[in-house]
Amino acid sequence: MRHRKRTLKLGRTTSHNRCMIANMLKSLIEHEKITTTVAKAKEIRRHADRMITLAKKDSLESRRSVVAKLMIRYNQLTSKEVREAKAGDTSAYNADRKVLGKLFGTLGPRFVSRQGGYTRIIRGNHRVGDNAQTCVLEFLSE
Repeated sequence: MRHRKRTLKLGRTTSHNRCMIANMLKSLIEHEKITTTVAKAKEIRRHADRMITLAKKDSLESRRSVVAKLMIRYNQLTSKEVREAKAGDTSAYNADRKVLGKLFGTLGPRFVSRQGGYTRIIRGNHRVGDNAQTCVLEFLSE
């Protein structure tokens, strides 16, 4: 019996599930809206709300927790790119760095006054291939 085991398995191995959740969280943070199945959206919502809670704290510990959860990989910058980044030009950053910046720079401050429930699930049509119900998972505008 699976009493008190909250994590959904979604028919995947643990490593595949962890990578899928990290990728979907990065896409959600980057675009603020993703289309997926209802089962995945319910699982991603739990993790997304925790990411926003960590982003609201904005401490070194919370940044390291987010980097570990999202499996952020930093690309090596040359000395010239480091100088440009300090001056404000972040074009040399990879997508993972930009996701981290958006999470702590935009999304965290947006939800400072809110106590929880940062995402919403809007159910849509059924998918053609397997008839799975799809939905839109998005951050609230507040």
